[in-house]
Amino acid sequence: MDESERPASRTAVLVCQGRAAADGRAAVGRFADPVAVRLLRAAERVAVDEVRASTPPQGWQARAVYEGVRACAEVVVARTVAIDEALRARPAGQLVILGAGLDTRAWRLPELARTDVWEVDHPASQQDKRARLGEAAHDGGELVALARSVRFTPVDFATDDLGAALDAAGHDPSAPTTWLWEGVVPYLTREQVRATLAALTARTAPGSTLVVNYQAPSAKAAAGRLLARVLGSSVTAGEPWRSLWKPRRMADLLAGYGLRVTSDDDLLTLARSVGGPARGRTSLGSGRVAVAESH
Repeated sequence: MDESERPASRTAVLVCQGRAAADGRAAVGRFADPVAVRLLRAAERVAVDEVRASTPPQGWQARAVYEGVRACAEVVVARTVAIDEALRARPAGQLVILGAGLDTRAWRLPELARTDVWEVDHPASQQDKRARLGEAAHDGGELVALARSVRFTPVDFATDDLGAALDAAGHDPSAPTTWLWEGVVPYLTREQVRATLAALTARTAPGSTLVVNYQAPSAKAAAGRLLARVLGSSVTAGEPWRSLWKPRRMADLLAGYGLRVTSDDDLLTLARSVGGPARGRTSLGSGRVAVAESH
């Protein structure tokens, strides 16, 4: 498929479903996302309600959707907590969210009151997000951003110039920026990852931070995703992983672009720290969140 004709990301919807399913039920006091459910459409809320009620549906296909949302909820809680706490610890006037999907931080984090937020994503996914915001306002009142501003910036990472897009959207490369790269790296080739890093570090002022979520190699995780694609049992089956990174390789990669890793944690450890399952899913063990500072 031509990347320019790609539909809106189904992974973004699944992640939003996971956050909605976990809201108020997991890591209470450290995780909350009451906005997520408002970005979901009626049919997408069915599995969320089933997971929240712990009532698995009958039928193989419906059960597969249920299990996908339940599994995603376990993963995104730890990931969200780690990223939110990193953002709170490093306040900046500019936050650029790469591959924003259905991210809700600009609408739920009061710490962003003095921050301008740029949501960067594929044009199809961004159009879908803006439509959902409009539908949410129509159904239950306008979702008011807590961030100082939210600037939607359409970019196809495979073909577009990230720097030019951010220039057009008013990003100031001379001021410190927090860059958030969540749930995107595995879906890019290594060349695309390097190209994106080159573009963002070219406009990264001293005092800036990159918070990046990535996947380390895992034979079990690869086998599971392959099986899901073969069976067609996952809504993300058409969005394969294209690059996996060992922590040392990721640290070396970032160092080559002037970024020093100050922390790099696997999601299973993070999940346990917030009361998650002691025996986590494979994707928790291979998923990681790293924080790197410009130097």
